Amino acid sequence: MPAFKPAYLIHGDDHGRIAERRARLRSLAEAASGANGVEVFEDQTPDTVALALSSLTFAIGRRFIVVDGVERWKEKELDPLEQALAAIAPDTTVAFFAREEVRFKAPERLHKAVAKAGGDIAAETMIKPWQLPRWAVGQARELGLTLDQDAAVALVAHVGERQQRLLRELEKLALSLGQGARVGIDEVEQLTAPSAERRVWSLADAIVAADGPAAVREYLALRAQGERVSGLTYTITQRVRLALSIAEQIEAGAPVAEVRKTLRMPSKAAERLIADARKAGVAALRRAVQELADLEHVSRGGVLAGTGEDSHMLLAITRIAG
Repeated sequence: MPAFKPAYLIHGDDHGRIAERRARLRSLAEAASGANGVEVFEDQTPDTVALALSSLTFAIGRRFIVVDGVERWKEKELDPLEQALAAIAPDTTVAFFAREEVRFKAPERLHKAVAKAGGDIAAETMIKPWQLPRWAVGQARELGLTLDQDAAVALVAHVGERQQRLLRELEKLALSLGQGARVGIDEVEQLTAPSAERRVWSLADAIVAADGPAAVREYLALRAQGERVSGLTYTITQRVRLALSIAEQIEAGAPVAEVRKTLRMPSKAAERLIADARKAGVAALRRAVQELADLEHVSRGGVLAGTGEDSHMLLAITRIAG
């Protein structure tokens, strides 16, 4: 059983890698805590988390708290949380996750508070697109492959710019070709899958649009390419929450043109998402968010995990989009 620190802060703009780190830490935490489970706080205030850290619990064993969305916290809000971290119980571990963007970063005071509590801080940052071929060459070398520069460029063009996806494809190449193999453009084109990025968003959009058959097709194709349920669930949830926000704004009387301006996506994609969100409605999208939360619990080791993630995912798609 691993030794856990009092606190962790995992932050950066590599959202896929952060999702994987969160899934792994939660899996380890659930294995360690047993029946106690893991307390999850999403988009909560620092005050709420500080109160949870300070609350007494009669559970036996280590207590784990996972906190998402801390990239939106403000420096001035952190006084109670700093105090709670300074006095964190010895049998408690709290993990903060910040999926950062240009405007949203984990507060510097949170960095300092986690470090002062004896915790670990890890940054997961995206490599610049023009650096990816060189990075892929290095990763291939660690896997026992010789990937030439032209093949590395072809791999990025073929698979996409997501590091975790590139690494999965390199691992598949290592398994297929064996230690010491040289990988050229031909091997890349024959043995690696096309970029899954577009299909992931197609899956999410099909779910928002309640197009069950399309959603099932996209999901099965992505799983056949080796995509992980945890990563797919994260992307789908983000899209459904965005659709819910759109539906809530429109229901509250916001002009569609103003809502469209807030969406960072091509205009046609924004128009389609707005139309789908309006058609689905607030109530249905709220149920979808809850369904996805239940699915995440199952996929992270909940009480039904033994019957298979794929079965639960397909059932969830049917309930949401069927």
